[in-house]
Amino acid sequence: MSIVELPALLRRAVPALAVALSCAGVAAPSAIAEPSPVCAHATSTTALPAAVAVLDWSENLAFDRQGNLWVSRLYRNEVQRYDDAGRLTATVRVEFPGAVRLGPDGLMYAVYGDSPTSVVRPGGVVRFDPAAAEPRPEIFVSGFTMPNGAAFDADGTLYVASATGVIRIGRDGVVDAGWTERAELNANGIAVRDGTVYLTSNGGPLGRVLRFPVTEPEHRTVLADLTSALPGVPDFADDLLVDDAGAVYVTTLSGQLVRIDPSGQSCQVLTAEPMTSVAAVPGRPGEFLAGTERGTILRIQLAP
Repeated sequence: MSIVELPALLRRAVPALAVALSCAGVAAPSAIAEPSPVCAHATSTTALPAAVAVLDWSENLAFDRQGNLWVSRLYRNEVQRYDDAGRLTATVRVEFPGAVRLGPDGLMYAVYGDSPTSVVRPGGVVRFDPAAAEPRPEIFVSGFTMPNGAAFDADGTLYVASATGVIRIGRDGVVDAGWTERAELNANGIAVRDGTVYLTSNGGPLGRVLRFPVTEPEHRTVLADLTSALPGVPDFADDLLVDDAGAVYVTTLSGQLVRIDPSGQSCQVLTAEPMTSVAAVPGRPGEFLAGTERGTILRIQLAP
């Protein structure tokens, strides 16, 4: 087994592990949940094909101010830039890249070390100029264990979701240690909107979506516990985004795109291949791009 296979194998092992833990009485859901009902169904097409299946695993994606698409290729150890015609125009060397996000300063920020190897080789965040012909990454902050998700709030503070919890980082690259200590939990995908942090967590139980006020990271509310198509079988909740109406869209290992409204009611928007990430397309309401384990980038159009 190669080191680069570990993240995918861990994700595929999680459902079986959750069942085993449940039998042992550890961190099981309080009730058997039914699969999310189907809501107005979305359609999906291929926006970018995978050059080599799985090797091109698209862990995360985001747009810069010029409208270029940036894709984290986990197994290639690079973040790639595509223009609006789908042409590859630049690559940035990043070790096991996770979330990639546009910062308030116009730079792109990419999580690195999204791998179990970060226990001995800690991860962190790099940043680079997305407009450069050959962008050069520089370390912004480091020392994290398996960081994955990332999000900026309206003030430009960065929040990184990691295996040990949510890490709050100022615009100067300094970790807010006191706040971070209050946000210790299993964390994967993260979004911040209107003073609220939204989070996917798969540490107990699997497939949990949480929210909490930025000012009170220890006061968490369960928004939803996601299941697969089989009743009572939990799903792996990966990335998420929050739209202008406060609805949360979550991608899952079983290939679902799930919509959760502010009251916690959820429904299945789309069933496709295993999806790792989701991003809204700028200037196109109701249109998303989604990364996949195979590496294909899907274009998703929500029903009107």
